[in-house]
Amino acid sequence: MKRILLAFLFVSLFLTESTFAQETDSAYVRSHYTKIERQITMRDGIKLFTSIYLPKDQSKKYPFLISRTPYTVAPYGEDKYKLSLGTFPALMREGFIFVYQDVRGRWMSEGEFDDIRPQTTKKGKKDIDESTDTYDTIDWLVKNIKNNNGKAGISGISYPGFYSTTSLPNAHPALKAVSPQAPVTDWFIGDDFHHNGVLFLNDAFSFMSSFGVPRPKPITPDQGPKPFKFPIKDSYRFYLEAGSVKNLKEKYFGDSIRFWNNLFKHPNLDTFWKARLITPHLTNVKPAVMVVGGFFDAEDAYGTFATYKAIEKQNPNTKNILVAGPWFHGGWVRGDGSYFGDIKFGQPTSTYYQQELELPFFKFYLKGEGKFDAAEANIFITGSNQWKKFDKWPPATTESRNLYLQPNGKLSFEKVGRTDSWTEYISDPNNPVPYQAGVQERRTREYMIDDQRFAARRPDVKTYQTDALTEDITLTGTLLANLVVSTTGTDADYVVKLIDVYPEDEPNPVPNPKNIIMGGYQMLVRGEIMRGKYRNSFEKPEAFIPNAITKVNYALPDVAHTFKKGHKIMIQIQNTWFPLADRNPQKFMDIYQANPEDFQKATHRIYHDVNNSSYLTVEVLKP
Repeated sequence: MKRILLAFLFVSLFLTESTFAQETDSAYVRSHYTKIERQITMRDGIKLFTSIYLPKDQSKKYPFLISRTPYTVAPYGEDKYKLSLGTFPALMREGFIFVYQDVRGRWMSEGEFDDIRPQTTKKGKKDIDESTDTYDTIDWLVKNIKNNNGKAGISGISYPGFYSTTSLPNAHPALKAVSPQAPVTDWFIGDDFHHNGVLFLNDAFSFMSSFGVPRPKPITPDQGPKPFKFPIKDSYRFYLEAGSVKNLKEKYFGDSIRFWNNLFKHPNLDTFWKARLITPHLTNVKPAVMVVGGFFDAEDAYGTFATYKAIEKQNPNTKNILVAGPWFHGGWVRGDGSYFGDIKFGQPTSTYYQQELELPFFKFYLKGEGKFDAAEANIFITGSNQWKKFDKWPPATTESRNLYLQPNGKLSFEKVGRTDSWTEYISDPNNPVPYQAGVQERRTREYMIDDQRFAARRPDVKTYQTDALTEDITLTGTLLANLVVSTTGTDADYVVKLIDVYPEDEPNPVPNPKNIIMGGYQMLVRGEIMRGKYRNSFEKPEAFIPNAITKVNYALPDVAHTFKKGHKIMIQIQNTWFPLADRNPQKFMDIYQANPEDFQKATHRIYHDVNNSSYLTVEVLKP
C-alpha cells in the first residue's frame, strides 16, 4: 500500500522525517524555495491541506509538480521545510512549484477517507472522487498561485501512485504529464492485499494495524497512530500461533479497522472490489503518461503492468510509455540501483532512470525544454544486465514456448511421452513453507529475488529443473502457469516459482561480508500464488472434488530475465508461502471464518504425463 511498505514502517518513516525536518531543515530547500500552506476547497466544500514550495527565483514562470498522499505532507508549519523536494535531487534543482497534498480524510485534510476510493458514477456538481479532487486542486493552483506557467504534472509511488493514476480520468486541461509509479491498482488480483484472491497476510495486518486506525478529525503525525508492537519478533511464529485470520481480528482489531472488516465481508471478487478498480476508467486520457515500476517490487509489481496495459489498450493515440527495472518498491529513486539483495546488475540502473527518463519527461512536457524520445517500453533485463528498448510491451519479437514438468524432477521444452507420471506429496498448513529463509520480524523486500535453496530442501516443495543451458535464453512478458493437479482436500493454494540456478563454479562476490555461496544459487525470478477455489471464477469459488484431476491455470507477473549459458531454469511448486500469504485450510470454506482446527493435511499430486501435462508458458525473446 504504500509507498506501501508496511504500514507501520510508513508511519514511522514519516514521523521521523517530520521530526528531523523541523530540527534540521535542508539548506538548499530553505534557500531556494518559499513555503506556503493552504486549505484548498473542493467542489463539495471539503478543504484539503496543501503545502506549496515556490521557487524564490521569480525571473521565470514554473510548472506545478504535484504529489497527493495519504502518508502526510509533514512537516507542518510555513517555517518548517522538507529535507528535499521531488523524488530525487535533480528534480529539486531543476525548479518546479512543488505541491504536496494530504488526500481527503487523511492527516490535516477534512473529509472522510476511503481506501482506493471508487470512481463516482454520479454527475452532480458536488459528487466527488479522487479525480475530481485532483481537478479542483489543479484548478485552484493555476488560478491562485502566481508565476505559474499554466502546466501541471503529477507523480507518486505506491499509494500516491494510485492518486497519480486517478488524475487521468477527465483530467484538468493544465495537467500535461503524469507518472504513476508502482501504482496501487487491484487489491484483489495482484497488489498488496491479495494475489489471486489469497490474502497477503503479513502486509495486510502490518499495514492496517496503524494505517487503518480511524481518524475522527484532522491530526498531525505526532497525534497519529503508533506502529503495532508485535509480541513475538519472529513473524512466522506470530502468525502461525495466532491460529487463524479470524483469531487475529478478534484479538487485535475487533471492529476498529474498517478495511479489515471489509476483508471479512468481501472474501470473493464482488462489487466492493470491482468498484475500486481504476483501470476501466482510464479512457480518453489526454496527458502524457510514464508508468514506472520494478520487477522485484514486493508490493505493486502487478499494478505497474496492469496500469500501462490498460492505458495502452484503451487509448491507442496517447503518449504512454513503460519503464521497468530491477528494483524493489520505489528502488528507482532510492539508491543507485546497482544491486538488490545478493544480485548485482553491473550499473547504476536507478541513476540512469532519473537522468535519462524521469527528469527529461517532466522537463519536456511541463517546461517545453530538451527532448523526450524514450522508447515505448524501456526495460532492464536481469541476467544479461542490459537496458532494452521495445516498440511495445510485451515485445512482439518473442516465441511462445512451454516448459514442461518431467518425471524425476526434470524440466524441458519437450513434452512428456509417458502416460502415467505424477509427483505426490503431503502439504500441512500447520507446518507451512516459509517465504524466505531465516527469521524475520517484518516482511522483507529481498524475498522477491532471494536464494530458494532453503525451500528446495523441504519435502512439500516440488522442484523441477533443466539441464545446464547450452545458450542464453531471455524471457520477456507474460508467464502462464498451467497445472494439472489433484488433492485429497476440497481446496488448495498453488505457488509457482521461476528460478535461475547458477553454476556450481559461480564465483562468490568480492567483498563478501555475508559469506554468500553463489555456486548453485537459486535466484527467484518470479513467484505467484493462486487460491484454487478461484481457478474458474474469482466471483464464484468452486470446491475441488477429492482426488479428481483438475486444471489450475493462472498468470504470474511479467518478467524480463536472461538465463545465461551454463545456468539452469528451475520451477518450484508448493502449497503454502507463509506468512507472506495466509494459509488455506485445504477444505472449501470462507477462510476468514476458519478456526485453528479447520486446517488439515492433504495429499497432493502434480501430473506430468502426455495426457495431463503441467507446464509454464513463457515468451522467449528472439535474437
